[in-house]
Amino acid sequence: QVQLVESGGGLVQAGGSLRLSCAASRSIFSINVMGWYRQTPGKERELVAVIRSGGITNYADFVKGRFTISRDNAKNTVHLQMNSLKPEDTAVYYCYALMTPDQYWGQGTQVTVSS
Repeated sequence: QVQLVESGGGLVQAGGSLRLSCAASRSIFSINVMGWYRQTPGKERELVAVIRSGGITNYADFVKGRFTISRDNAKNTVHLQMNSLKPEDTAVYYCYALMTPDQYWGQGTQVTVSS
């Protein structure tokens, strides 16, 4: 098992930047996949970005070129650097970990982008 705690959310103006962090309660070295999803009211949770244990990354089309995911195995932390934020990026962002076959989620952190 692993507990995930997000931080770094907040209010930012359009065009600004935020860096989300996800701290894991155990070593992430062997966790298959870690990543970020987001959700807005009335919509399903959607993938933002994931990073695999070997370092391969995948991004949703709507964040390519703006967001960067990284993992720091020494600090058991995953980061999401978000640049050029848009009002439509407003959502609750959730950290995610896959330890096959189990999935784990953080409690979420609110990101609000004002126009």
